[in-house]
Amino acid sequence: MASEESLVVVTCTAPVNIAVIKYWGKRDEELILPINSSLSVTLHQDQLKTTTTAVISKDFTEDQIWLNGQKEDVGQPRIQACLREIRRLARKRRSTNDKDPPPLSLSYKVHVASVNNFPTAAGLASSAAGYACLAYALAQVYGIEHDLSEVARRGSGSACRSLYGGFVEWQMGEQADGKDSIARQVASELHWPELRVLILVVNAEKKPTSSTVGMQTSVETSPLLRFRAEAVVPARMAEMTRYIKERDFQGFGQLTMKDSNQFHATCLDTFPPISYLNDVSRRVIHLVHRFNTHHGQTKVAYTFDAGPNAVIFTLDDTVAEFVAAVRHSFPPESNGDKIFHHSMAVTPLPVSWVRVSYILSISGLTAHSRLPFPRFLKGLPMKPALLSDELKAALDMNPTPGGIKYIISTQVGPGPQILDDPHAHLLGPDGLPKPAA
Repeated sequence: MASEESLVVVTCTAPVNIAVIKYWGKRDEELILPINSSLSVTLHQDQLKTTTTAVISKDFTEDQIWLNGQKEDVGQPRIQACLREIRRLARKRRSTNDKDPPPLSLSYKVHVASVNNFPTAAGLASSAAGYACLAYALAQVYGIEHDLSEVARRGSGSACRSLYGGFVEWQMGEQADGKDSIARQVASELHWPELRVLILVVNAEKKPTSSTVGMQTSVETSPLLRFRAEAVVPARMAEMTRYIKERDFQGFGQLTMKDSNQFHATCLDTFPPISYLNDVSRRVIHLVHRFNTHHGQTKVAYTFDAGPNAVIFTLDDTVAEFVAAVRHSFPPESNGDKIFHHSMAVTPLPVSWVRVSYILSISGLTAHSRLPFPRFLKGLPMKPALLSDELKAALDMNPTPGGIKYIISTQVGPGPQILDDPHAHLLGPDGLPKPAA
C-alpha cells in the first residue's frame, strides 16, 4: 500500500461533445492535427460524462490504467503521448518558475482509473470525454496551469473540444508543430438555455470501423474529403458561429444536418466505402424531415458521428412532441414496454435508476428486468406530449419496434469539473481500483 503522505490524488469529470461541423481526417497522424477546423456542442455531465481518478506516489513502480474496471495496456501509443506531454509541461513549468531543482514528484509513477456512464466506442464520443478527462486529471496532479489542447488531442483529436463547456471551436492551425491547433470557447453553456439535445441510441455496441482507421482511409482515398476541408468547411465554421451567437435555430439546425450528411458522404466516397449509418439511422433522418415539413420550419435537427446513433437538437418547446414522435415511430418492444407505446407515456425515473441502467448497459446486461419498470427515456424529465392525428399522418412511417433502444435527454453543459468528495475517488489508498459497491 502506498503511504498516505506520499499520495497526490485528484478525481475529475469531463463531458461528451457532439460536433456540428465535423472533424474527419488528419494532416499529421502523430501530432493529431486535423485537415479542417471543427465546432461542437458540449453536453451536460448530469447525463453523460467520464470520471477519472489520477494518483501519483513515490511507492508506485510503474504507470497503470484501468478503464471501466478493466486493466488496460498503459503502453498504448496515445496514452503514452498524453503522459509524455503532461510530464514535459510539468518539467517546463518547474524549470521556468523555480530556481530549485524539479521536485521528485515529477518522477513519480501514476495510476489512473476511468469510467464512462455511457456505452464506450459506440459513436457517442467516448474517446473525446475520456482523453479530456485524462488530460485534466493529470494536469491537476502534476500542478500544470496551461492550455491542455495539445495534451488532450494527442489522445483523441476531438478531446480538446471537451476541455470547455458550451460551444467550442477546434482551430485546425497552420504550424507544423501544431502549437496553434487549439480549442477555444465560442459561447458558454449559459448562452442558449432553450437548446435541448436528444441522443437516440440505436446500437450501443462497439462500431466495426474505428474513427482512427476510417478517417485515415478517407484521407488516402476520398477526393470529396479534400474538397470539403478546403472549399466548404471554412465558410461553414463562420456561418455556424454566427448562428450560435444569434441563437438562430433555423440556421443552426439546417447547417448541422447538411454537415452531417456531407461527412457521411465522404465516408461513402472512401474506398472501400465506410457506412456508419444503418437502416434505423436513415429512418430517423426521414422522421426528422417529415416532422419539420409538417411544421413548415426546422424544429429539430439530426447529426451523426461515426456510428448509427442519432443526436437530435431542438428547443425546449418542441422536445416533448418530438420524443412522442420517436416513440410512435420506434415503439419500445420488450419487457412490458408495450404499456409505454402511447405517445403520452414519458415518465422519468430518479437519477439513481438512471445510473443503474447505465451501469448495466456498459456491462452488457439487460437493465429492464432489474428496474421497477422499463426505461425508454433517460435523463432530463419532460412533460408528456400527445401527437395530433395530422402529425401522425404526416410522419407516414410503419413503426419499427425496438429500433431505438432508448433516448437520453440532455442539454448544453460545462467543461471538466474537479470532485472534492473523497468518496468519489475510483482508486483506493493502495492505488488500486476500489471494489464495486
